[in-house]
Amino acid sequence: MRMVGEQVAVGRVAKGLTQRQLGKEVGLQEESIASIEQGRRPLMPDVAEVMDRVLGLPGLLTVAAHKMPQIDVIPPWAEPLMKLEKKAQALSSYQNQVIPGLLQTEAYAEAVFRSRIPIYTEGEIADQIAARIERQAVLRRENPLLASFVIWEPVLRCPLGGPEVLRDQLRHLLACSRLPGVMIQVLLASDVTHPALDGPFVLLETPNHEHIAYLETQRGSLVVSDLDEVSILHMKYAMLRTQALNPDDTRDLLTRLLGDT
Repeated sequence: MRMVGEQVAVGRVAKGLTQRQLGKEVGLQEESIASIEQGRRPLMPDVAEVMDRVLGLPGLLTVAAHKMPQIDVIPPWAEPLMKLEKKAQALSSYQNQVIPGLLQTEAYAEAVFRSRIPIYTEGEIADQIAARIERQAVLRRENPLLASFVIWEPVLRCPLGGPEVLRDQLRHLLACSRLPGVMIQVLLASDVTHPALDGPFVLLETPNHEHIAYLETQRGSLVVSDLDEVSILHMKYAMLRTQALNPDDTRDLLTRLLGDT
């Protein structure tokens, strides 16, 4: 994706256009052009065709966009997590904004991606949804991933995408909670203490028993391997699990929420 972005930048400069000017020609914001050129945003085939015409290129960007491997349609900040998930033997995830990606339905994932700023194109949304659903195969592989999820209760009450999307998502959580190796717990909003106010995080253990943490921010991600920092997050997660409802009580809560929606 970065190589394609560099090709866009070279073609734009050769044509004597600024990022703002190219954006106007192809119907994108200046920031979007910058993101494409820096490899932070994929170049979609429909946009590539317009760019080829504007920059006078013989279809080079269109071919590159169509041949871009699947991993390159994923935002660079998400690639480290996907690579770690595939080989991990254990995963622990705390989320307080949205349902964890590994547990999302297609409709819920679509609602998440449609909320994104800068706005995704329809093609980008379709690519992101497909990649997210493909990731979920790790929960059903022959040697199941040992996966623990702690979700803050308000996430389960937020009707992202609408009431029906939420209902289907709650049903899906119930089904996922019965998968081998999957444990889902809800941290109630009524708890008077909260060990993870700094935000969501994911802990992973590799087949070689390496312990790694993954953190996302507004504009990127961070893979943490420093033992002291990972240890602190493990302590936080242990406290979260202790405070959260156990898996059986969590299923009872999900069932009650389905009756209320």
